[in-house]
This record gives sequence, structure tokens and C-alpha cells, in this order.
Amino acid sequence: MAKELVARWWNGVWGRLTRRDVWLAREVRWHVVARSGDSETGQVLRWEFDGEDEARRMVQRLVLADGGQWREMNGDATTLPPT
Repeated sequence: MAKELVARWWNGVWGRLTRRDVWLAREVRWHVVARSGDSETGQVLRWEFDGEDEARRMVQRLVLADGGQWREMNGDATTLPPT
């Protein structure tokens, strides 16, 4: 079963060291993936949750912890999380 991308957030910064991305995806369980840095050298962290509410609370924690100008991405900007 393939993961379904539910939502994605980006902190609005293009810089290699300061860019942050967060993905919310669902397979059987809910997945939150956070990347710090760019797609080539960034650090990736992953969490799994049984329910959507728990997963969205983690997304909120990640977004609020950074304090940047976060925006939810949609349409063509919703790329899949790193594997």
C-alpha cells in the first residue's frame, strides 16, 4: 500500500542550512516526516502514529518550535516526503 500525502508545510526559507519541511502522510498508520536542511544534505526525522489527531499535534509542535514563517503547501508544491 502506498503512502497518501495528506499535507505538507515549509518554513519559507530557501537556505541550505535553515530550510525546514514537514510532511503528514497516511498509510495504515499516520506518518510525520521532518527535514532540516536541503534535500541533499538535510537531516530527516520520522514518527508514526495510530491516529490523525496525534500526528497533527506533532506537526504543530514541529512548526511552532521553529518560529519561522511556515506555510502549508498544496497543489503542485506537495512533493512526497523523503524515503
